[in-house]
Amino acid sequence: MSTPDVTVVRACLRGGAGGSPTAVVLEDNSVPGDQERRRIPAARGTSHAVYISHAGDTAELRFFTAEGELPACGHGTVAALAFLTALHGGDGPYRATLRAGGRLFAGRAERDGELITTAFDPGPVDLREPAAEERALVLAALGLTPDETAPDGAARDGAAPGGAAPDVRIAGVGRERILVPVPTRAALAGLRPDLDRLRAACDRFGLLGAYVHSQPSPQGVLAARMFAPSIGVAEDIANANSTAALAAHLAGRGVHRIAVDMGDALGSHATVTATAGADLRVEVGGTARVLTV
Repeated sequence: MSTPDVTVVRACLRGGAGGSPTAVVLEDNSVPGDQERRRIPAARGTSHAVYISHAGDTAELRFFTAEGELPACGHGTVAALAFLTALHGGDGPYRATLRAGGRLFAGRAERDGELITTAFDPGPVDLREPAAEERALVLAALGLTPDETAPDGAARDGAAPGGAAPDVRIAGVGRERILVPVPTRAALAGLRPDLDRLRAACDRFGLLGAYVHSQPSPQGVLAARMFAPSIGVAEDIANANSTAALAAHLAGRGVHRIAVDMGDALGSHATVTATAGADLRVEVGGTARVLTV
């Protein structure tokens, strides 16, 4: 079997630079096996790869890391939308029907020179309180104590509407992950998680990983880090689906639009944007650049 053509897309740029490099493969003419799909991300120096095939007017997406297949990947979807927009050509709005993880959903994009701004529907977000054991084991692996997870009245990067700091939550978007607040960007930057302990805790509870975030400013700007050793990604440069989950959580506290800075600890600045209505319907996305097509 010949090696498929691989395009690298930098997804979720910040100020037109940085972003998360993502391998994109159009499988309409060459279809690798799953072992090859797992090999390609590491071979191309990316954490994730997205594989696109067409079924009528629908683009089907499959997402892989070196550990295996994922039911969903937010920044992978951003990369796929940017790739399809570049493939389609033209500078006008581009709309696509996508299928991934057994669901159909809408995506849109618009090109401005080399930059492509994307947004998509990540699907419903399920939120719940973590069990005491889930909270305790994950926080210990992150090196946090319960009083370091931004309780009401804690210092924060600016008082969000309503003044209340969000608590730890389990959020499901394709697969459950844990959302953990800390008071400030400095506290976020100082995290040194024990990745072996975190993987053991996430594996035990079936969690994708831990998305740790600072508090939103009045303008909805904050920062986050996503640790996902269970899927072979020690830290993600950008994680759009977790940002969508946070947007749904914060919407219940009066914050309906957020811009989340990620990747700083890895030297690749990224930003993910998300909006959530009162009904908790979320749209998430970011800006991307297709390096080759």
